[in-house]
Amino acid sequence: MSHLPAVPEPHEIRASNADRERVAKILHDAMAEGRLTVGELEERLDQVYAAKTIGELQPLTRDLPVQGTPVAPRAVAAPDDRVGGRGTSSAAVAVMSGAERKGRWTVPPTFNAFALMGGVDIDLTEARFEDRETTIQAFALMGGIDIIVPDDITVHVTGIGFMGAFEDHARIEGPPGAPVVKVTGFAMMGGVDVKRPKRKKKDKNLEPAPDRPQLES
Repeated sequence: MSHLPAVPEPHEIRASNADRERVAKILHDAMAEGRLTVGELEERLDQVYAAKTIGELQPLTRDLPVQGTPVAPRAVAAPDDRVGGRGTSSAAVAVMSGAERKGRWTVPPTFNAFALMGGVDIDLTEARFEDRETTIQAFALMGGIDIIVPDDITVHVTGIGFMGAFEDHARIEGPPGAPVVKVTGFAMMGGVDVKRPKRKKKDKNLEPAPDRPQLES
């Protein structure tokens, strides 16, 4: 009887090309700020492109005040069958107003989001995808676009911010076979924020009170 391979530890997860490029950018920025010499940069870059696991990448930025270092993904179950069906909405536009896409909906291969002095909320937590790979083109001009992504998809963020911010607070590498969502676009005097859903906090008032000893009368 064959045995299934053991589940790898977080630091043993195989590094992706996106993980290596993210670390390489951090190192280049550190050299430009004077934190690393050219020689140190070259030495670490050699290690970056030779790295096979997340655990081999993490020490290369440990002594640098940076964000965005590859984090070993949390263990998540294999993704549900999220792929299939026809796209139910291809765009969300907010001009001095608001727009949202959330709940159970199907995302087409290309989805456009545009915010002009307004806000767009895109929630992919319960979404399905028409294709295995999806591109979200987000453009924020003096407005904001929030994109909420679950743990069981892979997300690549490549947008640009000018007098604004195009931020990846999710940094998600989903399990093998997970749908891939690429977020690109431009933010000018506005912001695009890719993030995980908020975690529900336990209500302490709902927790059962500990048993207390009864006083004898």
